Amino acid sequence: MKYANKISEIINAFSPAPLQKEQMAEFYCKDTMEYRTSDKYYSPIEDIYDICRSPEESSACLLLGHRGCGKSTELNRMSERLVSNGYHVKTVNCSRDLDLFSIVYSDLFILMGEALLEIAKELECEMETDVLEKIRRFWREGTETVTAQNAETLSLESGVGTETKGILAGLLNIFTQIKTDLKYNEETRTEYRRKISVRSSEWIGILGYVAEKITAKAGGKRPIIIFEDLDKLNPEDAWKVFYNYAAILSGMPFPVIYTFPIGLSYDARFSAMESYFITKTLPMIKIETIDNQPFREGIEIILEIVRKRANFELFDKDVLEKLIRYTGGSLRDLFHVINASAKRAERRDSESISMEDAERALEELKTSLTRRIEEKDYNFLLNIYSVNKERIEDKEMLLKMLQASVVLEYNGKRWHNVHPLVVKFFKEQGLIEDAGE
Repeated sequence: MKYANKISEIINAFSPAPLQKEQMAEFYCKDTMEYRTSDKYYSPIEDIYDICRSPEESSACLLLGHRGCGKSTELNRMSERLVSNGYHVKTVNCSRDLDLFSIVYSDLFILMGEALLEIAKELECEMETDVLEKIRRFWREGTETVTAQNAETLSLESGVGTETKGILAGLLNIFTQIKTDLKYNEETRTEYRRKISVRSSEWIGILGYVAEKITAKAGGKRPIIIFEDLDKLNPEDAWKVFYNYAAILSGMPFPVIYTFPIGLSYDARFSAMESYFITKTLPMIKIETIDNQPFREGIEIILEIVRKRANFELFDKDVLEKLIRYTGGSLRDLFHVINASAKRAERRDSESISMEDAERALEELKTSLTRRIEEKDYNFLLNIYSVNKERIEDKEMLLKMLQASVVLEYNGKRWHNVHPLVVKFFKEQGLIEDAGE
């Protein structure tokens, strides 16, 4: 990613991918929390950072937030700080390594094992050969999906006098094959899941042993695992993964952070989850007040995020502010419409994004959002917009609307609003009085 000085560079500059370590110094905007939480001194990410550094035995966190609000970038920034202070952090990209439409809790324990073994290898931890052999047998015995080549490699590497690092490399080869099967092979993934489900205490003991060796090698600093993209799970799958297995997922003797769908915090079952996990929410950046008036400070901080990525001369007058106002503080939506606008401008051989380019991009996004609602949903949404942003009794409907991203949640005082583009649609339908731009 590089700073955009030309229209053709905008798509690269506004990639939806989270910022990585090497991009933070140039592109990260550090001053967003006050305009997310309405409190200069409160940050859910700082809270998680402190938890990760705490010596407490159990430190499992759920991080909630709207898709595209910046969770991944904030977690990457937190990881960078932890690593600079001598901690060892692994981020597991679940959408890359797993099929999110077919996921169970045991998949997370498999990836957790791989992450810990990767850290152990990087640290060159010394581990007893019989334990490493136990890990090998755990996955090899009764499992036909590990290739003969991997098995042969591990057997050679685990001979007498072989260093732990070489043995770990062989084990990690096995995990590469397991991950492939978990994502693509419906038949063989069942074998791996069965192993975890019937021998979970044995596997958890192994994880604890590896974590203990890492902690000792790192001078008492425990390893930290972050599971990304679990907030993208649909509600049914999220409960299937977390609700029945909250005790086991939260019981690791090292910090684990799981992202989690924000809408499920309105489900009655969520209170039970809070008994096991430390729950934190990363709010949207507020760009309107609860009275539907522009919130200038929030708009300015989003302008600063854009300023770090692109020359403002690439946007015609008032274009960028319009894109910000109609995307409601969602950075994902904002980056999407900036990219769509830039593509149109480039096809016109223009050196800047015009208001028409922006309006076409917003219309496309509005169509996508309004497809997710039905006429029977209108009264619920209109009630939120007009009079009832805080006390919403129909939690089932609220969960549905949050999941569809047509209702957005803001913090400080916890309140909601209808996505600005859905509001625009209602105005066009004559359901809300249009006072003009």
